[in-house]
Amino acid sequence: MGEEQRLGNRQLFPSLEAKAYVNHAAVSPPSQVVVTAVNKVLSDYSRWGLEAVFPWVDQREELRRDLSFLINCQPQEIAFIANTTTGMIHIANCLQWNAGDKILLFDGEFPSNVIPWQQAARQFDLDIRFVSTETFRLQPNQALEDVESILQQGVRLVAVSAVQFQTGFRMPLVEIGELCRRYGALFFVDGIQGCGIVPIDVQQMQIDFLSCGSHKWLMGIEGCGFLFVRDNVIAQLHPQTAGWMSQEDTFDFLLEGEGLMRYDKPFKSNASFVEGGAVSVAGFAGLHASVKILLALGIEEIHAHVNSYITDLEKGLQNLGFQSLRCDHGRSGILSVYPPVKLLPSEVTSKLSSAGIACSMPDGKLRFSPHWPNSSSEISFVVSACRKLLTK
Repeated sequence: MGEEQRLGNRQLFPSLEAKAYVNHAAVSPPSQVVVTAVNKVLSDYSRWGLEAVFPWVDQREELRRDLSFLINCQPQEIAFIANTTTGMIHIANCLQWNAGDKILLFDGEFPSNVIPWQQAARQFDLDIRFVSTETFRLQPNQALEDVESILQQGVRLVAVSAVQFQTGFRMPLVEIGELCRRYGALFFVDGIQGCGIVPIDVQQMQIDFLSCGSHKWLMGIEGCGFLFVRDNVIAQLHPQTAGWMSQEDTFDFLLEGEGLMRYDKPFKSNASFVEGGAVSVAGFAGLHASVKILLALGIEEIHAHVNSYITDLEKGLQNLGFQSLRCDHGRSGILSVYPPVKLLPSEVTSKLSSAGIACSMPDGKLRFSPHWPNSSSEISFVVSACRKLLTK
């Protein structure tokens, strides 16, 4: 690993204009390593056309292996998808539901982890129950009791985000996973605000499904992601969404001779049956380049680095009167605060952007989300810009 791939060093982002880019929970700017990988794909395809296809197919198998290292699963349990929502739609549509099955969701979640389940409920006559995410942040023991109370009534599936996008609260996945196993519920996790910034172990957390896009904490680009499906639950899925690449021996009829093209081949018996057609080759090449850096740096080390940054930033903002939504438990890579005076979200983000600070303000909460390239030397600059914002 080169010197430029070091915590707090942004050498790999030479084009990044923001003096402090603290908006990785929204979109990560691709590093030069990612840009180079994407350009390599385009260069190969422009030179060789079809001959470029299969080397990059092999590359994606290496990516599948590295993603399995990232979340501690088997490579065959990883499927490539276009985005987080696509993974949810696949599971919501392909799970063999029974009328009246209950789904447990969490009020306050990003809509992508609610709407696909609502659609499934309408289509298959399911019963949706909710628990508040705020209860987890403020009364975690009570929240787990609320979850257990609903699970005792019989629940088919629990769907939750690893990290809450508004507050940055890191959900207790180990405890929820244990409750799911105890009461026989399937466990689905939206991983996009977690993978790449907080350690996620699908074995320890007893997760059955996890969907994640690449353009946030994984620091890839939009249009690609992955879906984890535990091998021992694959039999509960029926390929309602399938394409020509969902079948076994996909490429035989193209490569091995006449008479091999059939429409009745069996579907793949692992997660990759959802890979129905062509994928974003360049996007997955970029994702692989970034994942290699994340694995080399270590997710626990990245998490510690980012939380050290956030702790100092939080202190500086609290001294200005900002109210932090961060808890001692459940820390992620996000710091969300309320300004001490009522300000329009668009005004806050616009003025901070003009000062050279990239951040977000989802649902009225000012959100800062640094990653491994962010240096603690930025913190005083961010605090100073917020002080000027309040003065004006």
